[in-house]
Amino acid sequence: MNDAVRAAEDVARTSYGRLLAILASRSSDIATAEDALSDAFSKALTRWPVEGIPDNPDAWLIRVARNRMIDGQRRDAKLAPEYDMPELIAEPERTVPDKRLQLMFVCAHPAIDPKMHTPLMLQCVMGLDAEQIGRAFLAPKATMAQRLVRAKAKIKANAMPFAIPKDNALAPRLSSVMEAIYGAYALEWMETGNDLGIEALFLADVLSTQLPNTAEALGLAALLGFAAARREARISDGMYVPLDEQEPRKWNEPLLRGAQALLQRASALEKMGRFQLEAAIQAVHARRIDGHDMNWRAITQLYAGLCQLYPSLGAQIRYAAALTHVHGPDAGLAVLDVLDPKLVAGHQSYHATRAHFLATRGHLNAAVSAYDTALALTPEPALRAFLGARRLAVVTRL
Repeated sequence: MNDAVRAAEDVARTSYGRLLAILASRSSDIATAEDALSDAFSKALTRWPVEGIPDNPDAWLIRVARNRMIDGQRRDAKLAPEYDMPELIAEPERTVPDKRLQLMFVCAHPAIDPKMHTPLMLQCVMGLDAEQIGRAFLAPKATMAQRLVRAKAKIKANAMPFAIPKDNALAPRLSSVMEAIYGAYALEWMETGNDLGIEALFLADVLSTQLPNTAEALGLAALLGFAAARREARISDGMYVPLDEQEPRKWNEPLLRGAQALLQRASALEKMGRFQLEAAIQAVHARRIDGHDMNWRAITQLYAGLCQLYPSLGAQIRYAAALTHVHGPDAGLAVLDVLDPKLVAGHQSYHATRAHFLATRGHLNAAVSAYDTALALTPEPALRAFLGARRLAVVTRL
């Protein structure tokens, strides 16, 4: 791969959402902006190898994409060739503003089906395609693509403004924006490179900077900071390493300290929300970097609060796992046993956690069966290697 092609692919990976937000911000026409940006990337792959990589690739792509949009508007309006749109081309090329957060708040507009808020943000801001999003939301590619098209059409038809809403309009849309950022990080959390996770961390930081007195925005930035700080310790020799078994010396200390500071600021503002609670749990784990032992009682109490205030299947499973460190595997199994069988049937973490509890209790055949179910639900190679090793250890005891 030559340098020009690599440069175009790097920009596509790191700047897609930022460029799309700039192009769509004036017209609210996301679909046309997507087509124009796609055309610009195609031109870059053809012209950069011949003409050289521009000093400012982002600005080059914006100019080419905007010219495509102007040409389209001229054709649609049947205007004379000399027609000009100076507002689209007057912006200095050295200045490429970041309008991704504004785009995210547009995607979270109350006129759009709430179920489409996060999928729309994942496509428009993070650059995921309909197939990837459909897989994450258990929907066929064609169905998800249709829903995304309809949502974009509604944004254009209503000329929804690209702006961070004020006062009472902020809270409900902010919740959707934070869910999308968190979801983007979670989609590729097992990847060591995790470009999507890096993008999500950046957006969380921008959000907390623009809303410095919003505790949950700070809590989200702290939570992703803690998670990102452990990226290099998460996989060793191709195998997943659980958080409580990770080597703290491999953690990114500056990122971790920054997350701790964000959480302290959030805690001083108002009562603890979901992201703050999850960040607080991570903060207890992070104390190991200073030589502290794990405080499982504190973690169990925090998970109990999370399950009470913001219940979810994942929180209940993690609560069960923490509880075993304080009261043993029977306590964890008791929590898992009351969960809805229909909800947990396809949940990998449930079966993996249950397998560990069963193995600890000496129910070896049942543990092997649970590991088999978990493995069947696990596509990630590093996690499969971890579960396979745990299963093998149980088999050797039979």
